[in-house]
Amino acid sequence: MVDSRLDQAAEGYRAPQVCSLVGITYRQLDYWARTGLITPSLQRATGSGSQRLYAFPDIVQLKVVKRLLDAGMSLKKIRRAMDILRAELVSEDSLSNVTLLSDGKTIYAAHSPSEVVDVFRGGQGVFGIAVGPVQEELVGEIHRLFPDHAIPGEHEVTASTAAAH
Repeated sequence: MVDSRLDQAAEGYRAPQVCSLVGITYRQLDYWARTGLITPSLQRATGSGSQRLYAFPDIVQLKVVKRLLDAGMSLKKIRRAMDILRAELVSEDSLSNVTLLSDGKTIYAAHSPSEVVDVFRGGQGVFGIAVGPVQEELVGEIHRLFPDHAIPGEHEVTASTAAAH
């Protein structure tokens, strides 16, 4: 049983699993992968019949994108937000310490609680999405939907992982 669980974890997450975990349609996932918003880090589609394989950090990023969409942000602005997030996180720091903030026009990536407070104190922030709680929620959902599925890298959502997308 342990060996099969490790084999399954090594395979990553296929599109139907990702869609279920993130709460998006296959069409959305496919479009985002084809246009480079978030691409699978384990295996890209290579033609008809091939399957994309997503790693846990990919799914965390997709969940953040979904939250931004749900908050009313346009896909164009979300693309900028993801680019900013990747550009600002040039170290091996965990994404779980990042909060994306927006005033509707500008997008900020805060790395500490004091930075979040500074943005809101200036009257600029309208909404924010902390990546850490999104990651924790996703771990719980994976354990609920796939109890035997080990989660490789669940605590390793780093900028270098995000930069691969």
